[in-house]
Amino acid sequence: MNKYTKLFLSLLLDGVGYLSFVIPGVGELSDVIWAPLSGYIMTKLYKGKTGRVAGIIAFVEEAFPFSDVVPTFTLMWIYTYLITSKKNS
Repeated sequence: MNKYTKLFLSLLLDGVGYLSFVIPGVGELSDVIWAPLSGYIMTKLYKGKTGRVAGIIAFVEEAFPFSDVVPTFTLMWIYTYLITSKKNS
């Protein structure tokens, strides 16, 4: 999967996380399902130790009420393709 496909998926997945704000009350209940799912997806989208750490962060961020505003998937893409790639070049 190329990096721009991952960027699109990251933006989309962060958007799914924001959906919990659309319906007050019900949204926080949906986080019970989305939190572990987002952690799992993060580990599949980004491999290795950094993907596992990001998966834990995504789970925790989605599990805590009102912390859904952090775009975890997009931040991981930035870390992977903009910050880490500059260190390696």
